[in-house]
Amino acid sequence: MIADAVTVLLIGAGLFFFVAGTVGFVRFPDVHSRLHALTKADNLGLGLVVLGAALQAPDAATVLKLVLVWLLTLAAAATVAQLLARSALEDGAP
Repeated sequence: MIADAVTVLLIGAGLFFFVAGTVGFVRFPDVHSRLHALTKADNLGLGLVVLGAALQAPDAATVLKLVLVWLLTLAAAATVAQLLARSALEDGAP
């Protein structure tokens, strides 16, 4: 019962950060600010969603898979954001 409530709170908080990152993406004026909003908010949001889902996981193997997906997403998001920011800087995008 308590685990269910904590799961709902964690996933709800994760969704809040996803929405905040999306709003930042739409509202911020330049590429670098948009990337910053997306990468920070989405990584934290996904971490909270994974933590909430891990509380409902039936075994440790499922938790490990969830954490591995989150870590791979962290690495990929940071790499893609770096490449996009460098490309935008070289192109002179505002």
